[in-house]
Amino acid sequence: MTDEKTAAETDRPAPSRRALLGAMTASGLAVGAAGLASGIALGAGSAPPAVHLNTARRFTDRVVVITGATSGIGAAAAWQFAAEGARVAFCGRREDRGRAVENEIRRAGGEATYYRADVLVEDEVRGFVDAAVGRYGGLDIAFDNAGITVQKKLHEYSAAEFDRVVNTNLRGVFLAMKYQVPHMIRAGGGTIVVTSSSNAVATDAGKGAYTASKHALIGLVQSAALDYAADGIRVNAMLPGTTDTELVRRAAGMESLPDSAWQVFMKQWAKSNVPGLSRLASAEEIAAFALTLASPEHTFLTGARLSVDGGRTAHA
Repeated sequence: MTDEKTAAETDRPAPSRRALLGAMTASGLAVGAAGLASGIALGAGSAPPAVHLNTARRFTDRVVVITGATSGIGAAAAWQFAAEGARVAFCGRREDRGRAVENEIRRAGGEATYYRADVLVEDEVRGFVDAAVGRYGGLDIAFDNAGITVQKKLHEYSAAEFDRVVNTNLRGVFLAMKYQVPHMIRAGGGTIVVTSSSNAVATDAGKGAYTASKHALIGLVQSAALDYAADGIRVNAMLPGTTDTELVRRAAGMESLPDSAWQVFMKQWAKSNVPGLSRLASAEEIAAFALTLASPEHTFLTGARLSVDGGRTAHA
């Protein structure tokens, strides 16, 4: 875990939304490999429309914790929550990436702190949540986003591989919620958003462990929503479609492929596999939906599973 920062460092002036969003474009950290605000989306085949983020500061002084936020959707969400005034604590295993995201957000005027934590390790999850609450004085919103995949036919998984996927994607969310919920109960309520997947509704061959874990998350969310409704805690799952992130590129075995070749490959793949919009999502698009679910605008929404998949499961 990182050392605690001083109170003076915490009580910084409210960040400039324009400065934060400008820095998101310049650094590219919020969206992994893609400069989304400038209209570039690797592998999309065509640039996604600009994401018109909410200009209201819906999360001013709200404390947000995010798991799996050193890149991709989680990092994009950290940027966006900070841009709307939140104080953001986030974790991940890759310290260099986590420090980079933290530093870029802070340089742009936002408030964010990275903690090195692996959702497979219970003590690290508990330590992350407790450190975030200790630093920022409470917990209002949790975005439980950490996830991995290993893709192969079911009988080809080793038991260790299967366990690693399920324990990261499902048990990791359980552990995060286990230590987040008591803080929210003491505070009189809160909001939890969980990243499931459109594969929980319609999947493909070679994704047995991933699909099982993401489908199970829907049941976990539904049960938790009923467990804690009386405590003022809303719990919802979002189901993203294929998103242009490191995880997707790594799962495709194309990490070393030149970007130009990756774009061509994904353009062709999306035409056949994403009925509807025929492109990949950007990390920023999915993160914006997570903020929508976490916002105070939807007070009657809990126990829901909401797809943001470009029409993929509509066809299925």
